[in-house]
This record gives sequence, C-alpha cells and structure tokens, in this order.
Amino acid sequence: MFNVENVRLAGADIELPRMIPIEQRFAAAAVEDLEAAIRDQVAEHDRANPVAGKRIAITAGSRGVARIDRIVATLVDALAGCGAKPFVVPAMGSHGGGTAEGQRQVLAEYGITEETVGAPVVSSMDTVVVAELPDGTPVHFDAEAAQADGVVVLSRVKPHTDFRGTHESGLAKMIAIGLGKHRGATILHTHGFEAFDRLIPAVAEAVLDVVPIEFGMAVVENAYEHIARIELVPTEKLLAREAELLVEAKRLMPKLLVSDIDVLVVDEIGKDISGAGMDPNITGRAPVNADKFKAVPVKRIVVLGLTEHTNGNACGLGMADVTTQRCVDQIEFGSFYTNSLTSGVPDGARIPMALANDRDAIIAALHMSRGTEDRPARVVRIRNTLSMPRIEVSEAYAQEVADHPDMAAIGEPRDWDFDATGTLPPLPADH
Repeated sequence: MFNVENVRLAGADIELPRMIPIEQRFAAAAVEDLEAAIRDQVAEHDRANPVAGKRIAITAGSRGVARIDRIVATLVDALAGCGAKPFVVPAMGSHGGGTAEGQRQVLAEYGITEETVGAPVVSSMDTVVVAELPDGTPVHFDAEAAQADGVVVLSRVKPHTDFRGTHESGLAKMIAIGLGKHRGATILHTHGFEAFDRLIPAVAEAVLDVVPIEFGMAVVENAYEHIARIELVPTEKLLAREAELLVEAKRLMPKLLVSDIDVLVVDEIGKDISGAGMDPNITGRAPVNADKFKAVPVKRIVVLGLTEHTNGNACGLGMADVTTQRCVDQIEFGSFYTNSLTSGVPDGARIPMALANDRDAIIAALHMSRGTEDRPARVVRIRNTLSMPRIEVSEAYAQEVADHPDMAAIGEPRDWDFDATGTLPPLPADH
C-alpha cells in the first residue's frame, strides 16, 4: 500500500472554485419497446431462416450495454419460442482476468445467469483455430460456440478507444477479439492497434466464411445510455451494415460541450465504462494513436476511483495525471495487468501520482495546471465518461453555459462536498 500521508502538498493554499451543476443536451431518441423489437425481428428472421432444432450460442461481452440482461433474456426466449436451443457464451477476450470463472462472474454482475436469462451460460477459455489469414495469423474462436449450429453475435456498436476505422467496437470486433478469447485476443494484439482497422474486418470476414453465424444483433446507444437502435443484421450484410451503424453511433455519442479545461475530475473509471477505462473520445487522451482522438483540450485529469463492475481492473488509469490512494487500493493487479499485457499497451497500466484523498488530488492537479496566467480556474467534474448529460463546471464557465444552446445551469454554485476524510460522494448517475 502506498503511504502518501507525508506528501508536502504544493498549492495547499489554493481555494477550490465553486461548482455549478449543469445539463448538457444531446439527441435523445430511444427504442420504446425493446422486448417487442427483438421478438419481432427474430420472428421475421425465423420465417426466412428457420432455427427450430438448432443449438445457438448468444454472445455476451464485458462492456457496459444498456439493459444487456433484458436483451439476452429476450433473445433466449425469442429463439426458444422458434424451437431453437439457445445458450450464452462470454465473449470478452482476456477480460475477467482471462479465466472462465472470471468471465462467468462478469456476466453474473450484469444480471446474466442461467436463472435470470433462462439458458445455460457456458464459459470456457478453450478455442479452436477456424481459419488462417494470408500472413499466417491463426484465427481462434470459442470452442463451445464453434460446436453450435449457429451463433448470434450481440454487441454494442460504438467508437473504439484505440484506433479508427470502418469497424471499431461492434459485431466484427466481437467475432475477432471477444470470441477469440484470451489466446486469440493476445495473438491479434501482437499486430498492434495500428493494424486493427484492417485486421478486425479481415478476421471477421474469415470467420463468417467458415462459422455458422446466425445473425448479428447490433445495439446503438445515445448519450443518455438509452438504446437508440437495436437491429438484427443478416449475416451476409453484417460487415457493411455495421460500418453504417458506426457512423450513427459517433453522431449520437456524448461529449464535453465546454471549451478548454484546466482540470477534469473523473469520479470513476472502469472496463464497464470504456475499454480504456475512460473514453478517449471524451478526454482526448489515448495510449496509442493519440493524434486520432480530438476532444476539448484538457491540461490535467484526476481519477478518484474505480467502478464496482470493473472488479479492480484499472485499465486506463495511466492516462490520468493524478489519482487517490483509495483508487490505488481498489486495484486488483491480476485482471489489470492481464488486460494490459494482452493488449500490448503498457501506457494505460501506469499509476499516476496518488495522493491521500480526493481533495488533495484535485488541489494538486489544479496547482499543476494553472501556470502563470491569472484567471479563474476552469474545472469540470463528471461521474464517468458514459454519464455526460449532467456534470459540474466551475463558475468560470457561467457565461459560456448561459450562451450555449445545449447547456443550462440546473442549480446554484456550491462548494465541494468533501467529508471529514477529504472524500467526495460520487455524482449521481444519469439513469
């Protein structure tokens, strides 16, 4: 355990600015009846491609997807209603510590168990090689899913945190990385993220040629973490349609609407929030391909803690400048380092300056950001990079907020609510 109690805090005389709770407004269209949308699309697919008697694997990943437990349960019920025999497989590469039990536990924490979804959850790290790329790279695929009569690839389509391409996080990546399990993910990551824009669709195409993918089920969320679209994608259109959905996902994603930031305070990071712990599409900070991630300029980032569902995996913490001792104490280094080693990117696994409590961490970041310019501190606080509609900004932004058509103050300026230990209660979730 770190002992930082004796750190002489430079800037200890800094007076923290009062914060204004504000609302950022984004496009909010959402699917009204999720279960009906899934059932109707599965029924339509079944009329053209009967699934009766088929043993069908449904993928479930480690990313936070809105209502993932209901989506999986409804898919199970809809397929079973057509006469299929569905089961669920974790499809999350090396996450969950790279173990079968760890991945089963990740799904259980999302509410996906045999009892809750009405189908077996079959977790194994065993893979089979189903194809080979022209350069000789073997394509690994979940052994349990490979034995099924069909595979339903369920995934949220969204921008990736490490590369740019026509296919980023989505159906193709779930096929290539998620269903590749630890071994397959490790092999593909040896190519480096700079190759992923070509590698991911190439691997997915190779799998589609030899594995009976029944269909894809693509989820697109809006900035409020509500499902804006859930679409059954026929196998023959999977890659082409995913590329179109990615464009929509990028249009709908949240962002910080304020201008330049001295200090960005992030209450929590985690794998359930972003593959990078905190989304570079929001912060502008990425461990690789950083020049491809454009966002509001931020001088210093403070991370206060980890989410519960990340299970100690602090991936992305290295992109912060300052953190807290409580955050470091939350780290489970097995899953943290397993994930980082698999990706081949050590930057996100670095531990930034860790101070005794939230107050000290924020003061330290503010001290290191202010430079020689004498102006009111520009501080923004968010719960995490998924919860973006309601945030807090310092009083320096008051006029900017008042003038912006998509921002509004929803409360009066207030002091920071530190407890006796210098710890902040987390900002409320947006949902």
